Amino acid sequence: MTAGRPQRGGLSIGAVLSQLRPEFPEVTISKIRFLEAEGLVRPARTASGYRQFSAADVERLRFVLSAQRDRYLPLKVIRDQIDSAPADSGSVSRADLLAQTGVSAEQLSQLERDGLLRPGPGGRFTTDDITALRTIRTMTGLGVEREHLRAVRAAADHEVVLLKSFSDPETVRELADLFTSLHTLLVRAGLRQSS
Repeated sequence: MTAGRPQRGGLSIGAVLSQLRPEFPEVTISKIRFLEAEGLVRPARTASGYRQFSAADVERLRFVLSAQRDRYLPLKVIRDQIDSAPADSGSVSRADLLAQTGVSAEQLSQLERDGLLRPGPGGRFTTDDITALRTIRTMTGLGVEREHLRAVRAAADHEVVLLKSFSDPETVRELADLFTSLHTLLVRAGLRQSS
């Protein structure tokens, strides 16, 4: 092993910076070290003491940086979210999400800023996010603009607020399905009336 370089399989702090800079132009090596000192990322160390970041470490840094930038969350709140997140075998990494949908990292970042996709703690996504991203790609391909997608997000958020007023999880699931059905019927009725 060459002195100063991580062992095979790990990324140096400079390599991590190169991966993050396109999405987070303001990030610096000092910022990454600070986030490590705050316990938000824990890279392995080589025998010589050099940091060795994994792909999961990079995803976690993306989550932290986007939570700060897009949701203005303090580090304590971000740390609590990461610490309380259950291990989910159905989750997918950012790289997997991009590979499975063909969306660019820049497009995904914009959708996150618009609130259309929200990674969970640790920067992981769900299989529902894959479906949502494919749906969004199809819609934008048909001419739907970003502001229209944000309106859909706002409508969904209003429904979530209403559904959270019910305490029984089974009732919430049933009502969520009914909301979806009613929404579809109302859109179809509106289109018929405007024809």
